[in-house]
Amino acid sequence: MDTKFRDQAWDDASGRDLCGICFRVWIQLKRHTSNYDIVIIGAGIAGCALAHSLSRTRTTDSSPLRIALLERSLSTPDRIVGELLQPGGMQALNAMGLTWCTEGIDAIPAKGYCIVYEGKQVQIPYPSGAEGRSFHHGAFVMHLREAARRARGVDVIEATVNELIECPHTGRVLGVRATPKRTNSRETSSPESFFAEITFAADGCYSKFRSSLGNRNRAPVTKSQFFGAILEHAPLPIKHHGTVALIPGSGPVLMYQIGQRETRILVDVKLPLPPDVKGHIKNVVVPSLPPPLQPCVLESLQKDRLRSMPNSFLPATMQGQSDSKEGLILIGDAWNMRHPLTGGGMTVALNDVVLLTRILSDFMQVSPDYKEGSSSTSISVDWEQMSDRLKSWHWSRKGLASTVNILSIALYDLFGADDAKLSILREGCFAYFECGGDCVNGPVSLLAGLAPSPLLLAYHFFAVALQARPAAMRNPTAPSFVQYPALAVQSMSVLWTACVVFGPLVWSEVRWW
Repeated sequence: MDTKFRDQAWDDASGRDLCGICFRVWIQLKRHTSNYDIVIIGAGIAGCALAHSLSRTRTTDSSPLRIALLERSLSTPDRIVGELLQPGGMQALNAMGLTWCTEGIDAIPAKGYCIVYEGKQVQIPYPSGAEGRSFHHGAFVMHLREAARRARGVDVIEATVNELIECPHTGRVLGVRATPKRTNSRETSSPESFFAEITFAADGCYSKFRSSLGNRNRAPVTKSQFFGAILEHAPLPIKHHGTVALIPGSGPVLMYQIGQRETRILVDVKLPLPPDVKGHIKNVVVPSLPPPLQPCVLESLQKDRLRSMPNSFLPATMQGQSDSKEGLILIGDAWNMRHPLTGGGMTVALNDVVLLTRILSDFMQVSPDYKEGSSSTSISVDWEQMSDRLKSWHWSRKGLASTVNILSIALYDLFGADDAKLSILREGCFAYFECGGDCVNGPVSLLAGLAPSPLLLAYHFFAVALQARPAAMRNPTAPSFVQYPALAVQSMSVLWTACVVFGPLVWSEVRWW
C-alpha cells in the first residue's frame, strides 16, 4: 500500500476503495495510530544498533528518518549470554560511532583465550594486540538504548507488539499492532497501530515473526543448553583471557570476566538433560576444571540458582524472496543463530547492521506525496528494488557470518566430542594450538571476527584433521608393522569424520533456498 493511499484513507471517511481494504485501514488510522518511516521490533543489541545507525541515514531531501523502536520492557535485561564482544564486533561498534557504549559499565578487556585440556593449557592471544570486551549484558544494552534515544528521529517506546498489520489484498506488512505499557496501574492501555514503510523484526531467538520468511525458513536446531552462574574473585588461568575447559564426557565450559570481581561461567550440557544438572556439574564438570577454580564453582552452585539458555543453530535464509512478506526484514537472532561458544553472535549482528545501513543509505527515496506535517511516511520503498538490496546484503555478509557460524558449530562438535573419532580430532585441535605461530594466529583471527574467510577456516580445520592421529601413532614407541594397516584405516576414518562435520555446515551457509 502506497503513501498516497494512507493520506487519502486518513482524510476520506467515505472509505473510498483504492486497493480493496481502504475502509478497514481508515478505521485503524483514525483510532490510536502513529506513522513512521521504519518500525523496529525489539530494543536489544541488533534493534538498538539498527535504530541508531539508520538515524544517521538521510533521505534524498536530507530529512531524517522517523523510526519507532518498540520494546516490551525497557528495564535492564538480565541474560547469561551476549556478554563477550569479539574484536570484530568492536570494529563494527566503532564504524557506527558506538564504542562509548562499552565504557563506564565495568567492562573488561578481552585479549584472547586460554584452552584447558587434561591438566594442560595453551594461550591463544588475539593477533596484533586486538582487544574485545566482556561485560554485563544488561549494562551494555542500556547504553545502546541510550544511544537510540539520543539519535535524531528515533522514538523508543515501551510496548508489546501483538501482531503484524498486513494488507489483505497484497500481503505486504504495513506495520504492527502494539500495546503500550500502562503508565498508571489504574489505566487500561489500548492497542495502537504503528505504520511504516519497512518493519524490522529484531526480537531475538524466540522471535514471533520468524515464520514470515515462508516455507524456506528452517526451525532452529538445539543440541545443548548453557547453564550459567557468576563466580566471585575467580582466579582464571590467564588474566583478560576467556577460558575454555574441555571436559571429558560433557560439553565444554566457558569462563570470562564480566566485571572486576565477577566471572561468568557457562557449562554446556547436552540434550537430553540429566535429571540432576547440578549433580552432573559437581561430579563430572568440576573435577576437570583447574584446581584453583573448583572451590569458586562449588560455592557458586551452593549460593546461586543455575540459569539456562538454549544453544541453537539457525542458518540465514535469503530475505526478500517471493514467499517472504513484503515490508518485513528480520535481523539478529530472529534470523540467524550460531552456538554461543565462540562469542560471535553480537559481532555478526553488529556487522549486519553496518552492511545493511550502507546498502540502504542511497535507497531511501522521498515519497512524491510527502508534505511536511502530513500523516504519511516521508519515504517510499519499491519492494522489487528492496529485494535486490536484500540479496546483495545476504551475500556481502557471508564472509564474516558464515565463518563465525561454521566455526562455532565445528569447534563445539570437536570440543564436546562424544565418540572416539571426534575425540581424536579434539586432541589434534589442542596439539595444533600447541604448535603456536600461524597455527594460533590463523584460528584466533577467525574466532575474533578479524578474518572473514571461509576458505581460511577450511584450511585450518583440515590442517587440524591431518594433525589428529590415533593414540598408537602418538606413542613414543613405534607401533608394530602389523598395526599399520589398521592405523591407516583409522586415520582415514578420522579425516572422513572431519568432512562429515565440516561439509554440512558449509552447505547450510551456501544454500539460500
